[in-house]
Amino acid sequence: MVGQILIVTILRTLYNSPMNDTIFDKILTGDIPSTKVYEDDIVYAFEDINPIAPIHVLVIPKKRLERFSDFIETDNVDIGAFMSSVAKVASSLGLDSKGYRVVFNNGDEGGQEVEYLHAHILGGKKLTFTKP
Repeated sequence: MVGQILIVTILRTLYNSPMNDTIFDKILTGDIPSTKVYEDDIVYAFEDINPIAPIHVLVIPKKRLERFSDFIETDNVDIGAFMSSVAKVASSLGLDSKGYRVVFNNGDEGGQEVEYLHAHILGGKKLTFTKP
């Protein structure tokens, strides 16, 4: 047990980040590169590395939340600011006229792969909906 704690402490020191850092935390700090498409005081938006549409952008809040369900305990002003920024990102991508989809995955069964709230903006083609 002491050996495991020592290894964790060494790894934390080497990588200079807490164990709960996600890939999105590391993108925000610049430790992992990304292709930025938009940034303001509220959000950072970047291209998805595994796109499922011609335009597939992820929008993450700079104030970390883990899941969509965390909105229950979040100030409504912060939620509104985040949602407004998501709309600004879509507009900056030129998607307003033809349309787009915004997707939030919440939890394991909802398909959330990273424990950091993020919106997927999908566009650039006619999108279909597949029933589960």
